[in-house]
Amino acid sequence: MTADASSNPTQADPGLAADIDATCRLRGEFVLRSGQISNEYFDKYLFEAQPALLDRVAAQMVGLLPEDTELLGGLEMGGIPIAAMVSAKTGLPSLFVRKKAKEYGTKKLAEGPDVAGKRITLIEDVITTGGAVKNAALALREYGATVEVVVCAIDRSPGGPTDNPLAEVGLEIRSVLTKAELDAVRG
Repeated sequence: MTADASSNPTQADPGLAADIDATCRLRGEFVLRSGQISNEYFDKYLFEAQPALLDRVAAQMVGLLPEDTELLGGLEMGGIPIAAMVSAKTGLPSLFVRKKAKEYGTKKLAEGPDVAGKRITLIEDVITTGGAVKNAALALREYGATVEVVVCAIDRSPGGPTDNPLAEVGLEIRSVLTKAELDAVRG
């Protein structure tokens, strides 16, 4: 379930959707991580590379975090800069979650503090089908973490905010922006 419209954090930054859309929406033919073909793509790295825009997204995420969050889990690669910025704003430690455990050195899945017994809120850039988020949540749970919420910059789930693609693994999605909100400001 996505945070409802009455708690929509973009009300505090009404120009955010237009600025993200203008910066990130690309047209063409793109293969998404899920394998789906799309005629548009939200290149999140374009806003993540802009400190002022990244700061605005992170500021909106702060209000979406569950109060009992102990660690912020930034997903490789796009969730990491956002998690670091949210960490700086909240003082919560961050964790950098790999797509798979590295095969050398410490062989860790997540870089940072120990996750066992911790309540982790995942931080992601864009969610479409949620495959990477699902894999990360399940893996962190195997290490003893409690993972129930993911906060994302853009929820572009095919069914929209009422159709949570992560419900089957018990994850709530809270988004700063939805595809519908980005579509509404398209110029």
